[in-house]
Formats: sequence, structure tokens, C-alpha cells
Amino acid sequence: MTVPVLLRIYALTLALALLPASICSAQGLPAMATARFQALDVNQDGVLSKYEYDSDAAFASLDNDRNGGLSAEELQALLGSEEDGAVSAAKRIVSSDLDNNGELSEDELRRSLDFRFQWLDSNKDGNVDLAELQAGMGVPMIGRK
Repeated sequence: MTVPVLLRIYALTLALALLPASICSAQGLPAMATARFQALDVNQDGVLSKYEYDSDAAFASLDNDRNGGLSAEELQALLGSEEDGAVSAAKRIVSSDLDNNGELSEDELRRSLDFRFQWLDSNKDGNVDLAELQAGMGVPMIGRK
């Protein structure tokens, strides 16, 4: 993976972690989806390929303590503060945590990202466009094991 791609992923992760809670409200979801889409669309072709959505650097950029697992705290930092009615990072992890250790391994995260990518790709063309990402933004994938 090239340095510019790594920098874009890092910048996206940092930007999402610093977003105020109000941005995460329903009114801010289209703007958040647009920002995420622009950061992930590395080749700027207007769609997200599976490779762009599930990049090699994604897990490394989220695993802040470098222990090989993504904890609820690390995921919550990306999602921002919990708002009333929002699904917590801990509950989001449960749906993908196959070994029930309270963290997501790289394999568990990739499996979850693959499932989400397939779900977002509503027209099944193998890519996710901005409208598809916006439609799925804020919709947690709960209860999927």
C-alpha cells in the first residue's frame, strides 16, 4: 500500500474520531458519509471497491495499542461519543466477536467489513457508490454472527 493511501486512511480515522457528537446525528450522516466516501475512494473513480473499503491499513489504524485486537474503547473513539439511542461500540463488537473475547481480531473485523460491504452494495455491482454508503450510514449491523 502506498504512503498516500495510508495517509488518507489515517486522516479519515482521525477525522472521524474528532467529529463532534452532533455530526453523528441523523442530520449529519449524509455529510459524514460523503467525507468517509471521499477519503476511501483512493482512485477517485466515484465508487468504493472492496479493496478500498477493506484496506490493509484499516485495522492497523484502529488498533491504537497494537495488541492485535480492536477493543470497544478503540472502536468508540472512532465512532465518537454515544448519543441517546445509539448502539454502543461494545454492542457492535458483540455481533462480530466470534471468540467472545470482547475484541475484534483482524480476521473478525475483515469478516464484518466484508459482510457490511456486501450489504451496502444494494445493486450488487461489486462497488459501493455514495448513495449506497449514505443509505447504510448509521445503520448498525447488530445480531449478525
